[in-house]
Amino acid sequence: MSETTYAHLSDVQRSLFEETLSLAAQTLAPLAESGTPGELNRPLVRALAEHGLLGRLFPNVGAVELCLIREALARHCTDAETAFAVQGLGSNPILRCGRPELADEWIPRLASGEAVAGFALTEPGAGSDVAGLSLRAEPDGDGFRLSGEKVYISNAPDADVYSLFARTTPGAGARGLTAFAVPRDSAGLSGEPIALISPHPIGRLTLEDVHVPASHVLGQVDRGFAVAMGTLDLFRPSVGAFAVGMAQAALDAAVTHAASRQAFGGRLSDLQGISHQLADVATRVQAARLLVFSAASAYDAGLRPITRAAAMAKLFATETAQHAVDVAIQVHGARALEAGHLLAHLYTEVRAPRIYEGASEVQREIIARQLFRE
Repeated sequence: MSETTYAHLSDVQRSLFEETLSLAAQTLAPLAESGTPGELNRPLVRALAEHGLLGRLFPNVGAVELCLIREALARHCTDAETAFAVQGLGSNPILRCGRPELADEWIPRLASGEAVAGFALTEPGAGSDVAGLSLRAEPDGDGFRLSGEKVYISNAPDADVYSLFARTTPGAGARGLTAFAVPRDSAGLSGEPIALISPHPIGRLTLEDVHVPASHVLGQVDRGFAVAMGTLDLFRPSVGAFAVGMAQAALDAAVTHAASRQAFGGRLSDLQGISHQLADVATRVQAARLLVFSAASAYDAGLRPITRAAAMAKLFATETAQHAVDVAIQVHGARALEAGHLLAHLYTEVRAPRIYEGASEVQREIIARQLFRE
């Protein structure tokens, strides 16, 4: 690990990063490989807990810490990175906004890896436009009845509990949403997996008059947008960290290959057309890493809002990662497209982060609005 690449880290942060790198390569990657693509890997989740990573999410993970763990996991085991991130995303609203008795019921189980969480926001007609959510939550006695559909929900349909967002006031846009903790065994809740090119557990949820007691409301009624944004503000910079980890893995593979591959009477690295491309990638990856660190540091320092900083970090890092993987495949040639090759795997992994938790176009819109508002 280059000293200058991570010169922005403290000794404690560097130690956490290096320990997570080692754990991902030696322990978590074999567990991920033994799982079934597209299915929830509970042994992997439990291993994240047993080795202390899930515990760092509770009670109050820092944004920088979150980014360091996600980047390090992504370098050697994207499945472990995703399992860690989704557990944090799904449990954070319960931790921050759930009533004490609800948090006491779920947080110890989530921290130990006994239970798995999901973050149920996206719907068939509303993704990045959270204000467009339409899943209904109608008052019913001591709680609400939820009806509608969620799609592209990580860990669905097998998560044990979902932080789920529904509309309690029709026509009110972002101001009429409420967050709920919905257990998997709730009557009327069903689901099915969705097969994506990236083989993570993800699926569709269907709710048919699902009764959720008032004690399972997260935060306040009609204030669910703030619950969602509070979670996403913390996690959005770390999506950039995930992307940086993948970009670095692709760059490392390309450099190793170019330094050893013989072609045209010398090494590939002797060809300026190759080496200069990799120099550009290395520069962009480091710039992305520092943008992510800057946004996370601002969050940890209590600066609010960090909306623009987080948008810049996610936008630049995810777009850079896509470019880094593409260049690395071009340097390798056809062998990188063989099933089982690291770069073939990264090629399927790297595309989704440009969409989820706010597509790149949404991030550009956020940045542009801030520019003209100022």
